Amino acid sequence: MAGLLAELGKKLAERWLTLLVLPGALYLAVIAAAVALGQTEALAPGRLTDQFTTWATSPTVSSLGGQIVVLGAVLAGAAGAGIAAQALASVLERLWLAADWHTWPWPLRALANAQVNRRRQRWTVSAGNYQEERDQAALLRTRGQRADPLSRHAAYHRLTRIAPEYPARPTWCGDRIHAVAVRIERDLRLDLSTVWPPLWLTLPEAVRAEIQAARLALSRAFTLGAWAILYVVLAIWWWPAALIALGVAVAALTRARTATDTYAVLLESATHLYAGDLARQLGLETSGPFTADTAAALSELLHRAPFELPDN
Repeated sequence: MAGLLAELGKKLAERWLTLLVLPGALYLAVIAAAVALGQTEALAPGRLTDQFTTWATSPTVSSLGGQIVVLGAVLAGAAGAGIAAQALASVLERLWLAADWHTWPWPLRALANAQVNRRRQRWTVSAGNYQEERDQAALLRTRGQRADPLSRHAAYHRLTRIAPEYPARPTWCGDRIHAVAVRIERDLRLDLSTVWPPLWLTLPEAVRAEIQAARLALSRAFTLGAWAILYVVLAIWWWPAALIALGVAVAALTRARTATDTYAVLLESATHLYAGDLARQLGLETSGPFTADTAAALSELLHRAPFELPDN
């Protein structure tokens, strides 16, 4: 038990250092630069060096007690900044995935609805262009000819950059995950929100580890986006912080799209591969391929009504 607690404490300390203290310490360093330089001398390294030297040689800081206090303040400030970034990341994730945007307060809901409508219009146009490319290729095949696939692939790429399915959420990341439920419903006749909780419990450990790693990568991408927002705030006092925020934001967006796509692919693949196993564990006879009838029976078996009216 002692060894287990020691190992657990070691892992918690590593996560605390990696996720909170180190990014927070970098943020505090940028704050110190903003305070030392300001807007008028934002790119004056000599002034920054002189100011840091002045702080370091201060009698209060040079004493042992002062150093302990400064170290404690730095650690507390870095951890506090990290906690703020984590909290902001939760809000950013909810806004960016927008799974419940229909329940948002009116101003946000109206903005989200307008964005969904704009994305639907763009998607419809791109889908029409892609269908025209497919029809043209089919026509050429009937004549014994082969169409150049580059234009068709480019049309499909433009379509999926808007959304992989008909848009239902205001962002690409939200629609990429929502597309999994749409495809599972269309291909397997399964309600993913109903089937996924018991399916998750039956997945092999290796599969669950892959899905959890993808989900963690997505959460970290949103945390990186939260840091970008915090750096933007510092641009009020030191304009180079805006450049830092821009670089962090670009990295966050790139990682978010990649992590979202990986997470969605894993969700869809796991459902296709293991839905039949779940049906068999629940006593549904399925010796062959997973059919629509079995899927319907599985969804009906797992569906639970939200409430039941008492008998009068």
